[in-house]
Amino acid sequence: MNQHRMLAITMVVALVFVLAACSNAAIKPEEDGEIKWKFAHISADNHIWHQTAIQFSKLVEEKTNGEIEISIYPSSQLGGEVDTINSIKTGAVDLTISGESMQNWAPKAALLAVPYAFRDREHMQKVIAGEIGREIEADIQKQVGLTPLFYMERSPRNLTSNQPIQTPADLKGFKMRIPNVPLFMDTWEAAGAKPVVMNFNEVFTGLQQQVIQGQENPSDLIASGGLYEVQRYVNRTEHVYSWIYVLIGNEQFASLTAEQQTAVKEAAEEAQAYGQQLFEEDRERVEAQLQEEGMILNDDVDREAFQERMIPAIKESLSDEQYQLYQRILEVK
Repeated sequence: MNQHRMLAITMVVALVFVLAACSNAAIKPEEDGEIKWKFAHISADNHIWHQTAIQFSKLVEEKTNGEIEISIYPSSQLGGEVDTINSIKTGAVDLTISGESMQNWAPKAALLAVPYAFRDREHMQKVIAGEIGREIEADIQKQVGLTPLFYMERSPRNLTSNQPIQTPADLKGFKMRIPNVPLFMDTWEAAGAKPVVMNFNEVFTGLQQQVIQGQENPSDLIASGGLYEVQRYVNRTEHVYSWIYVLIGNEQFASLTAEQQTAVKEAAEEAQAYGQQLFEEDRERVEAQLQEEGMILNDDVDREAFQERMIPAIKESLSDEQYQLYQRILEVK
């Protein structure tokens, strides 16, 4: 073997050892059992969803003895809701919080926010914990590629106005703001109102200038938007009861050991209880704040009449599969 050939072989062997060393350094955290996840969501850092996310992250780290570390990115730092879901698919993000937006992939997820699908909170909780809830979660897992870990309840959406609204007849000529949700447009038109699509950051000025006469939202947004300054009544239409999930990518969850999966599930169960407690406290605090600011909580609302007016629009807007699921939800006792 000549000298040049020996030198070449020596260099190749040395290069192999260098690459092997670099490779081992790159995967060292995995060998040590260290997993670092990114948890991105759209809520602000003072919102109860973010506070619950923090608690969940702490519990996961504790229960896995530090093997899993979660960094949280609130306020859409890593993109909007749909962007974040797509990022999980590519592995750039690992966890997020989402709800009915997942209907873009999983049709059954639309039932997370259909008007008058739920009679009350107890009805909704029975559905979530029962067969239908499992079907929705399975659809999300299969179609979206995300595994629901636990859910968080949302305050019901109510209609605000400067005159009390009790029945659909009171909506004649009533211009109200809605988000850019086609189903909301159809159902409120069917109820007798004149819905106007408008960004939420324009609602206060729209009410102040009487471009619109009312709007619908959960109480926490009514309070945080300062709408008590330009609206007098919170009419308890409670037309949408809904919830959202804390989700992890299927691949990320499947990559864990059985022990780690058990620990994450236990953390999720405890975080759900923690989030529910925050929700109860926040709901009472927000309603008290609205009353202190001079708003009147109008309980004299004929919700059955509103539902009856909206049902034809709901049926027309939903697919056959979605509408069948909607009817099954109504039958849950």
